[in-house]
Amino acid sequence: MTTATRTTPADTEAALAAGLVEPRARRRRPRSRALALTLRTLGPLALLAAWFIASATGALTQDVLASPAQVAEAVGELWGNGQLTDALAVSLTRAGLGLFFGASVGLVLGVVTGFTRLGEELLDSAIQVLRTVPFLALVPLFMVWFGITETAKIALIGVATSFPMYVSASGGVRSTDRKLVEAMHSFGLGRWAVVRTVVLPGALPSLLSGLRLSMTLSVIALIAAEEINSTEGIGYLMAQAQNYSRTDVLAVCILIYGLLGLAADLIVRILERLLMPWRQAVQGAAR
Repeated sequence: MTTATRTTPADTEAALAAGLVEPRARRRRPRSRALALTLRTLGPLALLAAWFIASATGALTQDVLASPAQVAEAVGELWGNGQLTDALAVSLTRAGLGLFFGASVGLVLGVVTGFTRLGEELLDSAIQVLRTVPFLALVPLFMVWFGITETAKIALIGVATSFPMYVSASGGVRSTDRKLVEAMHSFGLGRWAVVRTVVLPGALPSLLSGLRLSMTLSVIALIAAEEINSTEGIGYLMAQAQNYSRTDVLAVCILIYGLLGLAADLIVRILERLLMPWRQAVQGAAR
């Protein structure tokens, strides 16, 4: 049996004399969602206010950047004539298809190299070499292979989004508890059944991190892809606005790209809450 140690008044006095203080439990108050949302919007609102003030005072002229009011008018103009909705549909389709193919390939390759020694020895070194090549350097090559078609744009986005998912999936699979995998094998589960029921759920945090990076890169690659002689999409609107020096339309397109990146991050956050509810509880307790 173990004997519990009791703190005597003499021990307390000695601790105080040594400069130690009595530990106090920190009580954390839960933060309301309204307050959290308000704090998150302070940064964008501050930027918008600075933009408005700079335009109103003349520090920011229209030939440099249109004012918020002019950008709002440009949104109404593009929305009214249908250009904005058509461009959004085309760009979202490109980014979505490229992300789907790229993340799927990266996930499969990451699982293969992370779970099998043969796959790592055969594939990992080649993939690491390809990963160091900037995807923008592939634009001329893809134009030679596919021409100025949708295939070239989707392929470019797919290549850009595959490597973050590959690195995250491979690392997450490697970090799976090997003892748990061996236990599942001893119960008669096959290799791919273990991957489906043990490895992928265990690697879920890494997979979602890879998905967040891939979705962000899909927007970045979309900007580059739509520079390949596009005749539709947000990139086409930007090219036309550049030709006519429409800084208001250019600002609209830039804001749309930014909102697409923000929406991608929000989607992954929602997936994290749905698939890993325990993580939200741990983060709340740590704040």
